[in-house]
Amino acid sequence: MNPAPVKPIISISDLEKIDVRVGTILAVEDVAHSEKLVRLRVDFGDHARSILVGMKQERRNPKMEIEGKQALFVVNLEPRKMAGEISEGMTFDLGYADGITPVLALPEKPVPDGTRAG
Repeated sequence: MNPAPVKPIISISDLEKIDVRVGTILAVEDVAHSEKLVRLRVDFGDHARSILVGMKQERRNPKMEIEGKQALFVVNLEPRKMAGEISEGMTFDLGYADGITPVLALPEKPVPDGTRAG
């Protein structure tokens, strides 16, 4: 892989607008009538959210591979309707933008759900 060029410089205040938090993936469920999407039920400590992720074709068994794991999520995006359902966030994964099969960004050791990045 050839790394992509670095994106344009942003200010720290731009970066501080993104709310990335750790959550535990409680459940991974199939999204009916979608070839790509699965529904993650994610615990953020004080609440849980439904986050839709296009990983159905990227993993053999998403449920077995990621259910119960902690991962990083962007939690302050506008809710987005996908395949007739609402997604309340986005995984903070690695690889997709570079055409590599994405992997989840994981904390190196367990931390409380809802812990913020930064």
